[in-house]
Amino acid sequence: MAIKLRGHHLLCLQGFQGYGYSEDFVSNMARINDLRKSEDCTIILTNTPDDICSSCPNLKNDLCENEKQNRIIVNMDDEVLSQLEYKNKYNSPDLFNEVFLKFNTLKSVEKICNNCKWGDKCLFYKKLK
Repeated sequence: MAIKLRGHHLLCLQGFQGYGYSEDFVSNMARINDLRKSEDCTIILTNTPDDICSSCPNLKNDLCENEKQNRIIVNMDDEVLSQLEYKNKYNSPDLFNEVFLKFNTLKSVEKICNNCKWGDKCLFYKKLK
């Protein structure tokens, strides 16, 4: 199976614990979080709406909320993607191991996570503090 993920969602999935924008969003995020742990899972990276965004009530006309907010999100994606060796497809466990090695300090995530509204609930971010 293949999952399309935004760059910053590689971090979000590691800190996800059941909070989200709506019940549908949370259910979809939980499903994708389970799928990404499978050895058979392939990840396709993007900086555009992905399989998680597909259930987000804030996604309108392929934008996250509005143009200003969407630019912020794309910048977060690009920051993560710039730290990875670009490939079209990744084995999910291998990719998440690489992400863990590259994003393991507060400094490594400051441009991505510092202003996130989920920071106080995100286990990934909290463990770096």
